[in-house]
Amino acid sequence: MKYRILFLLALFCSVGLSAQSISKNALGLRLGDNDGFGGEVSYQRYLSENNRLEFDLGWRDANDVEAFKLVGLYQWVFPLEGNFNWYVGAGAGLGAFDTGVDDGTFALVAGDLGIEYNFNIPLLLSLDFRPELGFNDTYSDDLDLDIALGIRYQF
Repeated sequence: MKYRILFLLALFCSVGLSAQSISKNALGLRLGDNDGFGGEVSYQRYLSENNRLEFDLGWRDANDVEAFKLVGLYQWVFPLEGNFNWYVGAGAGLGAFDTGVDDGTFALVAGDLGIEYNFNIPLLLSLDFRPELGFNDTYSDDLDLDIALGIRYQF
């Protein structure tokens, strides 16, 4: 049984090592939200063959709450087929919110799971799912299930 697990782990790692190269930088927009509208300026930075950092500075407007937030994620990128990749990541962020009655700050932890298509021109399209668990002192802790479309210029 141990050998099967080791074999599967080695196979999984070798698939990840043959990933299509990640661009050094990508800058663009990430649009979407779970219960309203949100937009983020998104920047991705190459770290290694399969790893990158992503930073998103955004605004959200949902359920009578406006919020600004900055999120940083560490991502692992794996090839699927052709120009398609899938990725998974984890990170954290900080933000501020205003309900019209009250305002405050919050911290969050986030996960990330997505698929992307790397065009032969310097364009990257992605669709990702990002669960975010927010912590603040005014309201109860909140879990948001964020789905967004990303469009980025690679350089």
